[in-house]
Amino acid sequence: MHSLLAELRSQLTAKPAQTAPEAEVIAVRRADLPLCCPRSHETLWNMHPRVYLPIEDDPKHEVVCPYCGARYRLID
Repeated sequence: MHSLLAELRSQLTAKPAQTAPEAEVIAVRRADLPLCCPRSHETLWNMHPRVYLPIEDDPKHEVVCPYCGARYRLID
């Protein structure tokens, strides 16, 4: 069980292969936290399992979704 959790954690923190350098950065405000992807108001809100992204823990306040490669940046 512990090894399964460790494997899942490493998959979530790994850089996604499908991230394109020109991918649009989605601005996020502190009022939008906690940040999850996909966000509930998106048209394709069920395109992959919902994952909560620790954007406030990142030194640059940027995070990439490990499933779809969406790039988020905390702007305030």
